[in-house]
Amino acid sequence: MTQHSRDTPQFYLTAPSPCPYLEGQEERKVFTHLVGDRAGELNDLLTHGGFRRSQSIAYRPACESCRACVSVRVVAGDFKPSRSQRRNLERNADIVGDMRSPAPTSEQYSVFRGYLDARHRDGGMADMTVLDYAMMIEDSHVDTRVVEYRRRGPDTGINGRGTGQLLAVALTDVLSDGLSMVYSFFDPDEADRSLGTFMILDHIARAKSMGLAYVYLGYWVSGSRKMDYKGRYLPQERLMPSGWVRVEV
Repeated sequence: MTQHSRDTPQFYLTAPSPCPYLEGQEERKVFTHLVGDRAGELNDLLTHGGFRRSQSIAYRPACESCRACVSVRVVAGDFKPSRSQRRNLERNADIVGDMRSPAPTSEQYSVFRGYLDARHRDGGMADMTVLDYAMMIEDSHVDTRVVEYRRRGPDTGINGRGTGQLLAVALTDVLSDGLSMVYSFFDPDEADRSLGTFMILDHIARAKSMGLAYVYLGYWVSGSRKMDYKGRYLPQERLMPSGWVRVEV
């Protein structure tokens, strides 16, 4: 019998299920567990190969007849915001982000619950309890951070942190070459701010200031209204069969 090291990843394939992005398609995923002392190293390697993390699982699409899901990463150092993205930054100039250790709070869950109820009431996460949320934040064996976005407070100039209302939260992995945005959510009452866009722009700026080359956004799906927005952050690299290919326009 072949013996496997606990550090050797074992990969599994899910059964077909309806695709959440393209109507009439089915999806399958290949996945493995991110555990043990080398979980961070494995997460780095797999992310470079197009995988995404969800808690202690790394997965990527393995659909039999479709290749629409394309991994994308923004080239942080060369990124130049478009006119609409500059307007977004101006509109949200009163917000301060604070990157911290991944600790769940009731305040975060309140925003998360409101986000799901307003935006994803019929989605797979709709029934998540406060304990489920805590697991999503804490169940990580890799270098993970939470970025809280708040209105600027009176002490912002002193400690760089906002003390006002919590408006948005991003769960983010720190990789050897970039930041990987795992999941983000925001106060649905602040929809006019386009906080999803703002968090991506903020992560691009953070990656650049941290000396990291990329911001990994997950999968861009051409033709999907849910995922097509990821193609707007340029220049970016897209993972093709030949490797990462730079896209300028």
